[in-house]
Amino acid sequence: MNRNISLRHLRCFVEVANAGSFTTASARLFVTQSALTATIQQFEEAVGLKLFDRNTRRVVMTQEAMRFKEEADKILKEFDSAIADLQSFAQGQQGHIRIAAAASVIYQFLVKAIATFRQEYPNVTFSLRDAGAEQVEQMVIDGELDFAITSKHKGFDDLNYAPLLEDRFGVVCRADYPLASGTGPLRWADLEAKDFVAFTADTGIGTFLAQNAGQWPVFQGSHDEISSTTSLFAVLSEGGSFSIVPALAAKVAGFTELSFRELRAPVLSREICLITRRLRSLSPSSQRMLDVILDTIGQHPLPDGVAMIEAPGERRSRKSAAKTA
Repeated sequence: MNRNISLRHLRCFVEVANAGSFTTASARLFVTQSALTATIQQFEEAVGLKLFDRNTRRVVMTQEAMRFKEEADKILKEFDSAIADLQSFAQGQQGHIRIAAAASVIYQFLVKAIATFRQEYPNVTFSLRDAGAEQVEQMVIDGELDFAITSKHKGFDDLNYAPLLEDRFGVVCRADYPLASGTGPLRWADLEAKDFVAFTADTGIGTFLAQNAGQWPVFQGSHDEISSTTSLFAVLSEGGSFSIVPALAAKVAGFTELSFRELRAPVLSREICLITRRLRSLSPSSQRMLDVILDTIGQHPLPDGVAMIEAPGERRSRKSAAKTA
C-alpha cells in the first residue's frame, strides 16, 4: 500500500474527472487551482501513471484513469457512508433516517410507523423517498439510503433481500364497471385489451407484468398506458376502464370508490422485501425505526390479496438478521 496516497487525492481526482476542468473542480473543492494541480501531480507520481490529458479547452481522463474512476467512486462512497454511520451512532436520538419504499408501503405502513416512532424519538428526522425499484437498489448500494422496503428488481450481490409480504395482482376498476360485479377471483384469460390501462414499461409494475404476464390477451391488444398509480386511479375513477395492480397498491387513499378483485389461473404476486447493504450494520436510529415498521406490519390488518411471508413469531429473527446484515 502506498501511504503517500490519501482520500484527498481520490476526491481531487474524481472532481477533476467529473468536471473536466481544473478551474471548475478547484471551485467545487474550495481550493486554489495551483493546490489542486499539485495534488493531481502528486497522485500521478505516486501511481506512476498519467491520469489526465490536458489541452487548452478541456481536461480528459486517460484510459487508465477511466478504468480507475469507477473504483475511486466506490471507495469514496463507502468511506462517506461509513462516516455517516459513525456519526449516527454518535448522534443517538438525534439522527437522520433515509428510507425508500413503494408508494403503497408508504401509505399502508410507513406513515403509521413514523407517527409511532416520533412519540419516543421526536428529534429524529426522515428522508422518505418513493422511487423506482432499480433506482432504490443502487441508492442502497451507494449508501444514500439506510434501507428500503420495495420489490426486488435486479438482485445485486451487494444487497440483502429479506421477503416481508406477498402482494398478489388483481383487477382494479370503479365499482360500476362490469369486472367489479360478482364475487371471487377473475381469470387472466377472460380479460380483454378493450378498456385496459397498463403501466408504462419504465415502471416497476409495468416491467414485472411484462415479464410475468405479457403473454395474456389483455397485454397483446391496443390499450392505454400510464406511469403512476396516482394518475392511474384518477383515470379509473372516471369510469369505463380497468387496470391490473398489486393488492397493496389498490388501497390508496382517496380512491375508495375503486374495487379490487384478485386474479387467478394463475396467481401472480410480487414480493415486498426489506433491502439492506450486505455486511453493513444499520445505525441505532435506523434499526429502531425498522423495528417499529416490522411491528406495524405485523399488527396492521392486511388488505385482501396481501399476506405475510413469515409467521409473526419470526419477525424478531428478521430484526436480528437486519442488525447483522
